[in-house]
Amino acid sequence: MAWNLTHDDIERIAIGAGILGTGGGGNPYRGMTRARLQLDQGHQLQIVGLNELPDDALVVPIGGMGAPTIGLEKIGRGDEGKVAIEELESQLGVKVAATVPVEVGGGNSFTPMIAATQLGLPTVDADGMGRAFPELDMVSYYFDGVAPSPIVMVDCQHRKVIIRDVSDTRMLERMARAMCVQLGGSAMVADCPIPVRRLRETCIPNTLTLAHRIGDAVLTAQHQGNDPVGTICEVTDGRVLFGGKVVDVDRRFERGYNFGRLRIAGLGAWEGSTARIDLQNEFLICQVEDEVLAIVPDLITLVDSERGNPITTEVVRYGLRVTVLGIPAPPQLTTEQALHFVGPQAFGYEEAYRPLERREAVGWRG
Repeated sequence: MAWNLTHDDIERIAIGAGILGTGGGGNPYRGMTRARLQLDQGHQLQIVGLNELPDDALVVPIGGMGAPTIGLEKIGRGDEGKVAIEELESQLGVKVAATVPVEVGGGNSFTPMIAATQLGLPTVDADGMGRAFPELDMVSYYFDGVAPSPIVMVDCQHRKVIIRDVSDTRMLERMARAMCVQLGGSAMVADCPIPVRRLRETCIPNTLTLAHRIGDAVLTAQHQGNDPVGTICEVTDGRVLFGGKVVDVDRRFERGYNFGRLRIAGLGAWEGSTARIDLQNEFLICQVEDEVLAIVPDLITLVDSERGNPITTEVVRYGLRVTVLGIPAPPQLTTEQALHFVGPQAFGYEEAYRPLERREAVGWRG
C-alpha cells in the first residue's frame, strides 16, 4: 500500500538510513532537511512496494556520487535529480514510473524521493545495496547483467554529463568518478531505468521500511530512557563490536573518495584495547589489535554511545564517545557472485570474508 511520509517518518528514516549507511551515503541530517522542505512546499513523498507497479513499468535508480566531505560542503540546488531524470527520459525516449535508491544509506535514501516528488512520481521501497558502498559497480542491480548505462550526471550548476554504451560496470564507475572530480567532487547520477520485473529479481527489498523501523526503535528508546544501542542490535540482528573514545582520525580526499582510518581507545569492557577502522567513504574493516572483528560486506557502523544516533565518516572527530556495531549483510551481498564486487578483495584486502555471525571474536563483548 502506498505510504505518504510525514515529518516524523522522515526523521525515523534518516536515523535508520544513517545506521545502515555504514558511515557513508551522504549526510542523513542534510537529506532529512531537504526532504522535510519538500513537505513544507506542499509536495508528497510517496513510497510504494514492488508489487504495486506493473511489470513493465520503468524505475530509475538515482543517487549522489562523490566524497562525503565534499557533499557536506556543497549545498546544491535541490533539483539536480529531477534534471537528471528528465535528461535521461529525453535521451531514451521513455517515461519513468518511479525512482528507487541506489543505496539506502545516509542521505542517499532521500535523493530519489526528492527527485520523484518534483516529478509527481513515487519511490520504490527497495535499494541496490542494503547499506552504502562507494562505487557504482557495487549495486546489486548490476551483478546479474542489468544494463547500467546510459547514465546522466548533473552538478549544482546544471552541467550535464551523459555516458552511453558502457556495459562494464567497473569501467563505468571509473569514467563517472573521473567526471565527478571534474564537476567539483559531487554530482547527482541517474542510472538506466530498470523494468519492475527485473528490479524484483535484483534489488534488496523493503529497505526504506527497515530504515524507518530502526529509526523508530532508536527514538522510542531515547524517549523511554532505554538503551538505544541494544535496541538497534535487536532490530538489525547486530552486535556490539567495540566501545570507546575516538583518539585519531586520518581522513583525506583522493580520486573522488574519502579515504582514511580511525583509532578508538577502548572504554569500559574494552579498556586497554584499541580499535582501528578503515574507510573509503564507508567503514570497511574493524580490527582490534590484529583481530578482524568485521569486514565488508557486513555492515560496520558508528553510533553515539548514549543516544544511538549514527556518526558518518565526514563528521567523526576526536573525542567522540562511540559504539561500533556490526550488522550482518543482506544475503544478496554474500553470494559468490556478489562478493566479487563487494567482498574484501574488491577493496584490496587479503582477508577472506567470514560472515559476522560466524566470527567468535575475542574482542567482542556480548
